[in-house]
Amino acid sequence: MPETAEAVTFEQLLELAAALVVPGQRRILGITGAPGAGKSQLAGLLVSSLPPGEATCVAMDGFHLSNEILTVRGLRHRKGAIETFDDGGYAALLHRVRRQQAGDAAIYAPLFRRDMEESIASALPVEADTPLVITEGNYLLQDGGAWPEARRAMDVTWYLDTDDELRRERLLDRHVAYGKTRQEAHAWTNGSDQENARLIAASAFRADRRFRVA
Repeated sequence: MPETAEAVTFEQLLELAAALVVPGQRRILGITGAPGAGKSQLAGLLVSSLPPGEATCVAMDGFHLSNEILTVRGLRHRKGAIETFDDGGYAALLHRVRRQQAGDAAIYAPLFRRDMEESIASALPVEADTPLVITEGNYLLQDGGAWPEARRAMDVTWYLDTDDELRRERLLDRHVAYGKTRQEAHAWTNGSDQENARLIAASAFRADRRFRVA
């Protein structure tokens, strides 16, 4: 398993993703990395750069537990940590997507809305004739709970490395953009986010490929 990241361009990653597209077959590509590594951006660019209908993205973030449940469990301040996700639901959906065949009805996945800080159920259709499903999120390579079961639904996993200073700057800007004060954003970036990043980095060796985008 990779100990260091391969330096690649986006074009090279696009070629690798395109090679997974086989009409009439379903493939699942998992992209993971620490918070702020650029997973969502990369997944979105891959989907939009491939020919229409060849790929879609089902993000792990759709399986955030609701704010109400997190508040009841005393985890609201930890939102985004591994224990604040429905890992079983995520694994079950990926296996449904994996089994989907031509002629089957669409499968509807949840979508996380950052502006609301909540997930919207059945917001993203996965059509049966879409050959490549990209899934991205923080905890795809974890070894506890239902995460290994989710991983078994994937054909290949990529771990995305990013310069740590750049990654933190992205997180800080994201938190501010979605309503936190600068002070709150600093505390979140250097607290819960950084704790999560250490956990995620410890799982990088389980990825099939490890990349740093040039």
